[in-house]
Amino acid sequence: MKIALPTKDSMIDSHFGHCDHFTVFTLNENKEIILEEKIQSPVGCGCKSNIAGTLAELGVKVMLAGNMGDGAVNVLGSNGIKVVRGCSGNVRTVADKWISGNLTDSGIGCSAHGHECSN
Repeated sequence: MKIALPTKDSMIDSHFGHCDHFTVFTLNENKEIILEEKIQSPVGCGCKSNIAGTLAELGVKVMLAGNMGDGAVNVLGSNGIKVVRGCSGNVRTVADKWISGNLTDSGIGCSAHGHECSN
């Protein structure tokens, strides 16, 4: 299984569509991290880019993110990627929290940035 996290300076980027890159962790059958990769973020808004398809092709099943508009949540979901919003902090620490079952979706979307991705 693979999980992805929008990243800037080893921290969750609070705005999914503007992150520097995505950290992708590969987990083994015991939910232990066995590989860490960095996937470059496409230029432009996350929900309007090809990142959902790219991550899905890599086998990503979960996105652990800070803030994210409904458009991005829907695009990721249509590509088979479950979204957990409201994450913050170091990407490895956030991944470990999710792995241990101590992380749930905040249910809060981002709509304050004033472009089409919030739709």
